[in-house]
Amino acid sequence: MLRGVLKVQNNKAINFTKDWAIVIAVILLILIFTIAIPNFMQTSNILNILRSISIVTIIAVGLTVSLSANGFDLSIGSTATLANSVVVSMFVWYSMPTGVSILAALVAVVCVALFNAFLIVKVKIPDLFATLATMFIIEGLAMTYTGGGSISVGMPRLDGTPTEGTISAFFLTLSKTPWIILIMLVIVLLVHLFLTYTKHGRFIYAVGGNEEAAKLSGIPVNRYKTIAYIFSAVLAGIGGLLLASQIGSAQINAGAGYLMPAVAAAFIGQSFAGHGKPNAIGTLFGATLVGVLENGLVMLSVPYYSLNIIKGLVLALALASTYYSRKK
Repeated sequence: MLRGVLKVQNNKAINFTKDWAIVIAVILLILIFTIAIPNFMQTSNILNILRSISIVTIIAVGLTVSLSANGFDLSIGSTATLANSVVVSMFVWYSMPTGVSILAALVAVVCVALFNAFLIVKVKIPDLFATLATMFIIEGLAMTYTGGGSISVGMPRLDGTPTEGTISAFFLTLSKTPWIILIMLVIVLLVHLFLTYTKHGRFIYAVGGNEEAAKLSGIPVNRYKTIAYIFSAVLAGIGGLLLASQIGSAQINAGAGYLMPAVAAAFIGQSFAGHGKPNAIGTLFGATLVGVLENGLVMLSVPYYSLNIIKGLVLALALASTYYSRKK
C-alpha cells in the first residue's frame, strides 16, 4: 500500500513539474542570473526585459491563434516588415496623419491574411507550404514598395524626390516604456479571453483539435481558419507598427528576425498549466523565458553571434517536448 501511495505522489510530482515546467524554468533562470549578475534584478533591467519581449510576444500571440486552428503561419515576419514599411511611408512620403497611416498598414496585413486563407482554404495548399510561399512574396512586395532601401525622416526617395513628412510624436511614444508593455499585456489578455471564454475561440480550438469532427458538428471550418489567419496577420502587423515606432524608420526585412523567437515562444508556451495546446498566457511565459535567457547571456558578455545557438537549442527542446508528449 505504501508503494502505491508513493507511486501516486511521484506521478503527481512529475505531472506538476511537467505542467509548470516553463514557470519553473523562468524562476530558475532568474535565480541563476541574479546570483551571477548583481544588478540583474534592478527595476530598469526588468523593464528592459519586458520591453524587449513585447514585440515578439505580440507576434507570437498571433501565431498562437493560427496554431490553435492547427495552422502554422510562417509569413508573420514578412507581414511585420510590410506593416513597418507601409506605416513609415505613409508618414514620410505622403505626410498622412497617425490614424490614416496605421489604418493603411493594417489594411495591407489583412490582405496578406486573406491571401493566406485563399491558398489554404480554397486552393487546399498545406499551411506550412502556403505561408512559406507568402513569406517570400510579401518580403518581395515590401522591398519592391520601398525600392529595396530604408525609409526615414528627411531621406529622399530612391528617385531623388524629396520628402517632407515626419513621424508623429504620439506614434513614437507607443514603443516607449510603459506603453509598449501595457499594449503587450492587453493583447495577451484579450486573446486569452477570446480563445478560452468565447464561442468563437472554442470553435477555433475545435477546428484545430479535429477538423472532421468540427465539420460534422456544424462548425464552419473554413471561416474559422480564415479568422485565425486574420488574427495572426493583424497581430504581426501590430508588431511591425511598434517596431516602426521603436526604430523611427522602415528597414529592409525588419520583421524577419522575429519569426524564430515567436515560434519558440508559441511552442514553449503550449505546456503551460497543463494546457497541452496553444494558449496566450503560455506564449507570454515562453517569450519571457527566451527574453530572460537572452538578457542574462548578454549581461554575462556572451558574444552576440552565439545567442542564436542558444535560442535554437531552446526551440529544439520546446518542439521535442511538444511532439514527444503528443506521441505518448
